[in-house]
Amino acid sequence: MFMNISQLKRSPVMIIAKKEIRDSLRNRWGMFISIIFLVLSLSVTFAGSAIRGELSLPDISALMSSLSTIAVFIIPLAAMLISYDAFVGEDEAGTLLLLLSYPLSRMQILQGKLLGHSIVMGLTITSAFGFTCLLLLLVGNGYNTLDTLIQFAQFICSSIMLAITFILFGYIVSLKASEKAKAVATILLLWFLFVLIYDLLLLTLLIADLSFINQQVINFLMVLNPTDLYRAMNVSGLDAGGGGLSVFVDSGWGVSGLFAGMLSWILALTAASYTIFNKRPL
Repeated sequence: MFMNISQLKRSPVMIIAKKEIRDSLRNRWGMFISIIFLVLSLSVTFAGSAIRGELSLPDISALMSSLSTIAVFIIPLAAMLISYDAFVGEDEAGTLLLLLSYPLSRMQILQGKLLGHSIVMGLTITSAFGFTCLLLLLVGNGYNTLDTLIQFAQFICSSIMLAITFILFGYIVSLKASEKAKAVATILLLWFLFVLIYDLLLLTLLIADLSFINQQVINFLMVLNPTDLYRAMNVSGLDAGGGGLSVFVDSGWGVSGLFAGMLSWILALTAASYTIFNKRPL
C-alpha cells in the first residue's frame, strides 16, 4: 500500500535526508555551489563572446556545448565535496556507530543520505541554470522558446544525473577511507582522472588515428567515463562544430540511449556503495 504524506515524513529515509539537507544549509554548501553555478552559467551565456571582442548571445548549440564543457569540471568536484565525509566524517565523530545502533537498515541510511545530497545538488543546479534559461528568453532575440526550454531541461536533468553519479563516488571513497584527509585526497585524484586525464588519453587515441579505433570502440570508451556520457547527452544531435566534441555528436546512440548509460552508472554505483557499506564492520 502507498504511504500517506504523514507516514512519508516519518520514514527513516526522509528523516536522514532532512538531516543531510539541514547540514548542507548550515555549512552554506548549497548556497556556495549555487552561486558558483550561476556565475559560471551567466558568464558563459552573456559574456562568452567577449573573448572575440564583441558582446553577442550564442546560438543554442554553441551555448549547450559551452555550458556542458564548463559544468563537467565543476559538478563532479562539487558533488564529491558534498558527500566525501558522509560516512568517514560521521565515523570520526562517533555518530555513525550511534546511527547503526538504531532500528535502521543500512540501505535506508544510504538511501536517506543519497536523497538528501541529491536534493541539495538538484536544487542548486536547477535554480542556477533555470534562472539563466529564463533570463536568456527574456532578453534574447531569435531564440525558439520551446527548443530553448527543451535543451535546458535536458541539460539540467543530465547535470543532476552527473551529480548523483559523483555523489555515489564520494560515498564509496568515504566508506573505504579511514580518515577525512585521505578521503579528500582520493576524491581529488578521482576528479583528476575522470575529468582531465581520461579525456586527454581519449583525444590522443583519436588524433593517433589507429586502425582499430572506430565508432564502436569510441562508444565503449565513452561508456567507461560518466563525464564523457554527460558531454554526449548535451551535444548529441546538435551542431557542436568540429574538434574533440564531434566524437560525442556522432555517437549514434541517441539521447535516450545516453541517458540509459548514465542511469546504469548510477545503479551500479548504488549497488557498489551498499555492498561496501554492508560489509563494513561496526
